[in-house]
Amino acid sequence: MRVTIYQPSKTAMQSGSRRTKQWRMAFESDGAPFIEPLMGWVGSRDTTPQVDLYFDSEAQACEYATRKGYEFTVVKKKTHVIAPKSYADNFRTDRVKT
Repeated sequence: MRVTIYQPSKTAMQSGSRRTKQWRMAFESDGAPFIEPLMGWVGSRDTTPQVDLYFDSEAQACEYATRKGYEFTVVKKKTHVIAPKSYADNFRTDRVKT
């Protein structure tokens, strides 16, 4: 069974950092989805993608995956540095105009 371990990013509707510090383990689906003949909905016999496990650190998640015998992939979060800005800098006289 394959799992992916990552830190979720915050949603577009969030301004805070809730649930972004924990590490998440998501299971990948083994079976192919099928079309249910009665309603036409997409179904699957594999329910493991519905399960998400949360851990406090990457090491705990990796240790759990190796203990259970899962093949895992760790996806690191891309970090970007936001340069501090000042509103007053918009009105500086020595500013270079582009």
